[in-house]
Amino acid sequence: MARHNIPLADKLAHGMKKQSRKLWAYARGPGRQRAGRLGLRVLHRIAINLQPRRLLSFPHLLVGFWIIILLWGERWVFDSKVDNCDWNHWEDWPKNANPHHLIFIADPQLIDPHSYPGRPWPLSSLTTLVTDNYLLRSYRALQTHLSPDSVFFLGDLFDGGREWKPARGKFADPRFGRQRSGEEARWVDTWRRKYGEDYWLREYKRFGDIFLNHFNDGGDAPGSWQRGRKLVASLPGNHDLGFGAQVQVSVRDRFEAFFGDVNRVDVIGNHTIVSVDTVSLSAEASEYRNSHDLSPIYGPVNKFLDNVQATKRKAVQEDLSAWHDIDRDLVYHHIVEELDRSDLDRFPHYDPGPGAADLPTILLSHVPLYREAGTPCGPQREHWPPTKPPAGQSEPVKPDHRNALSIAAGYQYQNVLSADHSSKLLDKVGNVVHIFSGDDHDYCEVVHAGGVREITVKSLSMAMGVPTPGFVMASLYNPVDEKGNKVPGAPETTLQTHLCLLPNQLRTYMRYVGFIIFSLAVLAVRAMLVPVLNLRPFALDPSEEATLAVNGGGGLLPTASRAKDKLEPPDLQQSGLSASAASGWGPRTRSSSLRPNGRWQSSKRGARLRPGGGPRINLDEGFYDTRRGRTDGRRVLGVVGREMWTTTWRVAWMAVLFWVHLARER
Repeated sequence: MARHNIPLADKLAHGMKKQSRKLWAYARGPGRQRAGRLGLRVLHRIAINLQPRRLLSFPHLLVGFWIIILLWGERWVFDSKVDNCDWNHWEDWPKNANPHHLIFIADPQLIDPHSYPGRPWPLSSLTTLVTDNYLLRSYRALQTHLSPDSVFFLGDLFDGGREWKPARGKFADPRFGRQRSGEEARWVDTWRRKYGEDYWLREYKRFGDIFLNHFNDGGDAPGSWQRGRKLVASLPGNHDLGFGAQVQVSVRDRFEAFFGDVNRVDVIGNHTIVSVDTVSLSAEASEYRNSHDLSPIYGPVNKFLDNVQATKRKAVQEDLSAWHDIDRDLVYHHIVEELDRSDLDRFPHYDPGPGAADLPTILLSHVPLYREAGTPCGPQREHWPPTKPPAGQSEPVKPDHRNALSIAAGYQYQNVLSADHSSKLLDKVGNVVHIFSGDDHDYCEVVHAGGVREITVKSLSMAMGVPTPGFVMASLYNPVDEKGNKVPGAPETTLQTHLCLLPNQLRTYMRYVGFIIFSLAVLAVRAMLVPVLNLRPFALDPSEEATLAVNGGGGLLPTASRAKDKLEPPDLQQSGLSASAASGWGPRTRSSSLRPNGRWQSSKRGARLRPGGGPRINLDEGFYDTRRGRTDGRRVLGVVGREMWTTTWRVAWMAVLFWVHLARER
């Protein structure tokens, strides 16, 4: 009865102590012995593989080729592709020009749980690793070989940025608008429970590790006659905020807090760049505008557009003042006076007013501007190329729905802006000479009314449904005087662009597959030639491993084969004839030896010398066995199979290990 009264905690403590004593006893006795044997086996295997004939073997030669192939596919091909896009290869400016080098990056869309819901681990983690590495290697090559003065992102920095709950503000799926697909709706509760502000912050750090931390890989000094280097990533996309009436203000506030103003004006290279949050602006055209107050969504961007002309003039005046060292009396005077007696007209006016210098304007929007359905995107669109015109027609086919952006909309996306908003942007911003947009993932170039050209930039990511990612380079050259007017001899066109294509990762993987097939074929041929041509095998049987481990290739102790040689008659040793030579198997086959009388002697264990004479001669029954051919055939197949497996495994794990090293190296 007393035993039943023992507390459960004491029973558990007693049991743990008992098991701990058993484990300690095992560790000091059999465990230590087994660990020692395991250590010796590891050292034994290392000693075998460090033999020169093993290091300088055919499988390791194949591994060397794999290292070169992987370095090409995971490193060198990025450098080669980007280096082919060097500015000098396509720029066409007057001699001694100092253009501003600008690069537009669209839709990196970092992969997250929203991208492929339900994809199991480790496939999901491998997908993230591979896509992130592609972005990083492309961006590092871009910075190292091109050293741009400025980099502008065109939205969709994240794939599921709109899904992760912010720390402050209301956050819930809007009750109106197009609804999620059934497949995605099943995961919403899981996303809300597992991911939130902390996860978004990790995604922000992940974006910074790829793009922000490597901005100066090509050096931090700007090009000649440039004020400095700049990276702008504040333009939001629909995957960052949502689209139209379904944009959540709390999500936008978080994005703006970390990346900067979503509506902004920058002056670089004597051009004015205006970035507009068009995903929020689109809420103004929503059918739910009359039944719901959507002004918190589209209000800020409308306010920006109402004042964008003045903002542009201020930015231009500030830039010209810095370049030409002009004092425009924009400094407050050091005067102390009563407020009711002060002259407010003497306050500095940053806006020089209408009629002041206005540099050529570049408009940035994540969503492309409106165009008629079927408007061709041009020959550089990868999916799909233009339709071939009929015989005798020189003009492109129009409409060409195959080559055009589709005019469609769905949950949290719309392929183009409305016609009214597109006209509104051009009118409000003014003096727009070029437009750059993203969202579509493929290249598209169109000319809007008034001759304004728009380029939709390819996605930089390999996971956006377009086989060949890329980015757009822009060279800006617009020499002006202190008033913002063009200097004599300045070119009429102030902007040149170039599409730079990155590696097609699918082709890279297909090359890997091709080399895998080639490697298996070569290893199979060699494995079959080992017994035929008496080649030195790579696979070791236990007796050879022991020989190598003890003798180290040269030998300090006599081996079984040497002891056997001592038992051979002198005339046989002098003639060099042995069972292995006669059978054609080389040093690996020691199952029997040929005696001077022409008979075969078994070398099985247990064969002993006669007490008073020479070695006892035994007849090998296998010599007269009609099934001996079948036995030798099995032996040959065994040698080939063991050789094929050993060499394939050696090449495979060494190549995979090197790929893992490349994948983890940043």
